[in-house]
Amino acid sequence: MPRETPKSLKDDSKTSLKKSFSALVFIPRFFKEIWRTNKKLFLLSSICRLIGALLPVVILWIGKLIIDEIILQSKAEVSDLTHLWTYVAIEFGLIILSDLVSRAISLTDSLLGDAYSIESSVTIIKKTNQIDISLLEDSEFYDKLERARIQTAGRVGLMSNALGEVQSLISIATLVAGLIYFEPYLIILLVLSIIPSFINEIWFSQQQYSLARGWTAERRELDYLRFIGANNQTAKEIKLFGLTDFIVDRFKNLSNEYYDLNKKLAVKRSALGFLFNVLGTLSYYGAYIFIIYRVISGVITLGELTFLSGAFNRLTRNLQDFFSKFTRITESALYLKDYFEFIDISIEPKHSEDMPLPEKIQTGFEFKNVHFSYPDSDHEILKGVSFNIEVGEKMAFVGQNGAGKTTLTKLLLRFYEPTSGEILLDGININRFKKDEYQEFFGVIFQDFYRYEFTVRENIAIGEIDELNNDEKIKTAAELSLANQVISELKKGYDQQLGKRFYKGQELSGGQWQKVALARAYMKDAEVMILDEPTSALDAKAESDVFERFIGLTKGKTSIIISHRFSTVRQADRILVLDEGKVLEIGTHEQLMSNQSLYAELFKLQAEGYQ
Repeated sequence: MPRETPKSLKDDSKTSLKKSFSALVFIPRFFKEIWRTNKKLFLLSSICRLIGALLPVVILWIGKLIIDEIILQSKAEVSDLTHLWTYVAIEFGLIILSDLVSRAISLTDSLLGDAYSIESSVTIIKKTNQIDISLLEDSEFYDKLERARIQTAGRVGLMSNALGEVQSLISIATLVAGLIYFEPYLIILLVLSIIPSFINEIWFSQQQYSLARGWTAERRELDYLRFIGANNQTAKEIKLFGLTDFIVDRFKNLSNEYYDLNKKLAVKRSALGFLFNVLGTLSYYGAYIFIIYRVISGVITLGELTFLSGAFNRLTRNLQDFFSKFTRITESALYLKDYFEFIDISIEPKHSEDMPLPEKIQTGFEFKNVHFSYPDSDHEILKGVSFNIEVGEKMAFVGQNGAGKTTLTKLLLRFYEPTSGEILLDGININRFKKDEYQEFFGVIFQDFYRYEFTVRENIAIGEIDELNNDEKIKTAAELSLANQVISELKKGYDQQLGKRFYKGQELSGGQWQKVALARAYMKDAEVMILDEPTSALDAKAESDVFERFIGLTKGKTSIIISHRFSTVRQADRILVLDEGKVLEIGTHEQLMSNQSLYAELFKLQAEGYQ
């Protein structure tokens, strides 16, 4: 089905211009960020641009003096060329200086742009880390993050354009002053040649932004299709299932929709741009004819003709360049608005009183009538869940897919807030503790742990990144998780690059990655250990070895285990059985087997599968 044209594309030009100009309020703040990035480079760039702005009119004026001097000497009975060669030498020096200044501007812009790109990217990464998981998993919010992230290069271009505009304004002011001094009527022709084209560009740049903004989610889908269609991670399934045509067709259909909308805008922009450019050219030649007539009439000199024609020509180009850059600035400022709106998102801890955490957990955790549903959803994942986890206890969560097992751990870790009810630590609501300090209590490995394409050492140290250079601790963690067996087979050992994205990287099997990920949990001497399906990619013997070690090494520590393998969970002190978001039963393995309820049913079904 064809995608509906974004509503913003249907707005009238008045609304579009208003949006474009309103976004310019972010420019001063943008320059403050650039200034903080590198003050010396910013000052050097500003000085170079000031010099570069004044040079054009000075060079034109020297050119006028040269022409007038030539005519004067051609009429003189005795020639004295001292002034003429002096003017020529000055013009030569100014041309060299102009080139030097131009190169200095390009260099400082490049260095400033790179420095600012680094700073703004770091800002986005840090801000993303402050934002709740629930927001990051919301598609509309993720679109906002995506717009802020992908416009890094655009913000660097905005910096150069904005600084260039200041330079152009100074240059235009000096050239206009020259025109007014000799022929003020030329200003009228100048306005006629520029303003219509300017309005046209402003209007279309806003339409381009509206199109790009309206298609943020679809462009993410296009990037995703490019990724899965051409990378080593998906190649096997793409070939095996013959998905190439499906992906290509989906990519082409979506791309062509965007292409058609973009083409309509581009064609209209080019056609109207041509018409307005013809008007500008007519205005220029009208001015040129006027200047020639004034010379023939003897009102101005030939040198002044050279100055005026050069000034008018340069001024026309400068104004066209100024307004062209201005339209790009207004367009980029709209993206800048997305960036600042993202980094300005208010991060307020809910109900946090920054209470001091206990040095050691005394009694444990308690869930009291906890309900939870995702934002903007009426479907409850958890429905009145109540239970406790005693300090030092090893508890297992079991239940069928979608029962709410992982959601319980995310609530415990404060990735989400309960819709209602509360979670207590030693009788105190966990929201009253400072979140980052509270989360330090936990060592966690999720079932969807990320495979960082770093070295083995870095992958393990992620569990306690401050210990990156502690070889002894990293090796101990690897031994505890059995990752040392994997590392012994790698050519560079702990310094082996993992994954195929980078040079000489080596890919691991699912089970090998899982052992490396488990080592992260052992890096941290955490009060509470959470293993969410930590051994799903391991064979039965490896899983048994891992859990025997885990049970032994976490003696006295509070632990939560989520697993579908009942040979694993039966080792827990107690087992909590979830069914459709409710606690169905809780107890030891023996107690649950005697209940003859869901746990016993699932255990027997799994046991029969091994016979």
